Amino acid sequence: MTTTQLTRADAAPPRSAPRAGRSTRHRQDHPAWFLVPALAVLLVFFFVPTIYNFVYAFTNWSSFHSAISFVGIDNFKDLFTNGSLLKDLRITLVYAVLVAIFQNLFGLVLALVLERDTMINRFARVAFFVPVVMSALAVGYIFQALLKPQGGLNEILGFFVRHDVNVAWLGSTTWTIVVVALIHAWKWMGLSMLIYLAGLKTISEDVLEASRLDGAGWWTTFREIRFPLLAPAITFNVATALLGSMNGFDIVQATTGGGPGGTTELLNIFIFRTFGQGLFAQATTMSLALFAMVAILAFPVIRILRKREAVL
Repeated sequence: MTTTQLTRADAAPPRSAPRAGRSTRHRQDHPAWFLVPALAVLLVFFFVPTIYNFVYAFTNWSSFHSAISFVGIDNFKDLFTNGSLLKDLRITLVYAVLVAIFQNLFGLVLALVLERDTMINRFARVAFFVPVVMSALAVGYIFQALLKPQGGLNEILGFFVRHDVNVAWLGSTTWTIVVVALIHAWKWMGLSMLIYLAGLKTISEDVLEASRLDGAGWWTTFREIRFPLLAPAITFNVATALLGSMNGFDIVQATTGGGPGGTTELLNIFIFRTFGQGLFAQATTMSLALFAMVAILAFPVIRILRKREAVL
């Protein structure tokens, strides 16, 4: 080997050096690093408040105490012996079930009516989806203005029947909970409609054609084939409707404020009022009770629906 070849061999960098540099650069540019800001925000604004929520439920934290001290389960005893918590839990459960039924029924009917891909149906889909992106408080105040005794709905009815109509649509202690559940379902039925439309589009035309060749009518095809194949869409819509309505607040607060006579006072409205009175520990205790109710109700329902999917 000549002197020039030896010099070139000595001057050449080892092959492992560039590989190490690329490896370091690859670790620094890994896509997982982009998750760090989102995880930091989630940690600060979700996990830490959730942990403190569990901690403060066992204290006397309120605007009437200068220091926070541990009181054990006294807050839970006071709430469950009061009776108001159980009443609001029952109202919240009834409201959630009504919303889940109405929202899925309206969404499924709209999906079936607007299934064909025509220009009019496209426009109608957009129109029915508009309430989804509207503010829930705005929707509540609009319906509150429409449904009061001197509101727009009574004026429209009076125009057709040719005499004054003064029905208090939000004044019944029995039916007002149904009315506000219908308003909530009206706001979110556009989302359910889109999910059901997506489910209907995934059904194979060959299966539907085979059912028609066998002489099955529209209703038989829907009942025996199309509806069972919509199981994933039903699971999603029922779960989101239940979870969303059990955490409901804004629509009911804007329309009735929990009235009349507390018959529409959801648990979140009760928590809001309790927190406004300075009873912070009691409010956090109620939020834990709401969390427990959501877990007890929603998870078994989702599990049952998922088992139905597996069977189908």
